[in-house]
Amino acid sequence: MFIYVNGKMIQKEQAKISPFDHGFLYGLGVFETFRIYNGHPFLLDDHLERLNHSLRVLMIEKEFNRTETAELLQKLSEANGWEHSYIRFNVSAGEGEIGLQTGAYEKPNVIVFQKTLPPPGELLEKRGKWLVTRRNSPELKERLKSHHYLNNIVGKREAGSDGAIEGIFLNEAGEVAEGVVSNLFWIKENTLYTPAVETGILNGVTRQYVIHIAKKEGLQVKEGSFYPETVETADEVFFTNSIQEITAVHQIDHQTFPGKHGAWTNKLFSRYTADREILWSRQER
Repeated sequence: MFIYVNGKMIQKEQAKISPFDHGFLYGLGVFETFRIYNGHPFLLDDHLERLNHSLRVLMIEKEFNRTETAELLQKLSEANGWEHSYIRFNVSAGEGEIGLQTGAYEKPNVIVFQKTLPPPGELLEKRGKWLVTRRNSPELKERLKSHHYLNNIVGKREAGSDGAIEGIFLNEAGEVAEGVVSNLFWIKENTLYTPAVETGILNGVTRQYVIHIAKKEGLQVKEGSFYPETVETADEVFFTNSIQEITAVHQIDHQTFPGKHGAWTNKLFSRYTADREILWSRQER
């Protein structure tokens, strides 16, 4: 398998970074995960917008645009021979002296990982589980998709190894936050609800896309602070992320929901399937 490392396509076994990379020493780095559908990197502009913003916040001097990134992804896909794939686009701070650095990082390490995926299929279902582990508070004003993943790992260990179960975090105030690797949505009486960014969640790219298309479809959208009881009385519940797309929820603990039979969940998923091989940004809809 080929991966991209600092301008070169190399076999994964040849990949090396310095132990002095501050992404390794201090977790100073960010990444984006997204899918390529039949050669098209879905919502690439939105992912790059978030990635570039995060790099500026962390004072990592690197910026990416659609043209160069799409070309890179095309070459990587050709090297591996994959039309449908998972991409992790990773940027770490790069080498530095041992000790905390206050200045900008001028030579980051850029690594793009790729895994093959089957062609996309039908709407999937998962079961949710309320976690005892609380979602930690972001280090900054907003949560970045950073290398700091210990909270997610602890949550995943609590949820267990079954891929059909997604753990759901509450924040320190007991408010509904997000899944271990997903954002959470629910529908009640033609209104789409989701926790606000202020609850400490990651503002997922698929989350933003779903909010955008839901409004286009005539749903009211309410972002705010909610408690588990609100979710448990919902008509429909679903998770979102850029790899698992829109995933229906049929149960959270002992409370059941329509799952993949939910009317609105299916309608939003149908919109997603129509867009995934053509859109560069949600703003194109």
